[in-house]
Amino acid sequence: MEPSDRNAPPREAVTTLDRIGIAYRCRVVGLRASGALRKRLLAMGMVPGADVEALRAAPLGDPVEYRVKGYTLSLRRAEASLIEVVPEEE
Repeated sequence: MEPSDRNAPPREAVTTLDRIGIAYRCRVVGLRASGALRKRLLAMGMVPGADVEALRAAPLGDPVEYRVKGYTLSLRRAEASLIEVVPEEE
């Protein structure tokens, strides 16, 4: 096991942000986005280690509003599916 792998979450615990239910919290562990979208997500605070809470969804379920770094952010589920997270334990 590599030294950097010791602090990494178990692979089976990693999911994507679009799968986190409303009122649940998680922590960002990685981004699968590339190019301009990756830059935009990082600039909006979706950096590894950031705590995220799913607040509410639009009436048809898309977009979803999240709280990250003290402010709210709305992301479409397609964008949220590119953000890898680990659910926070209660």
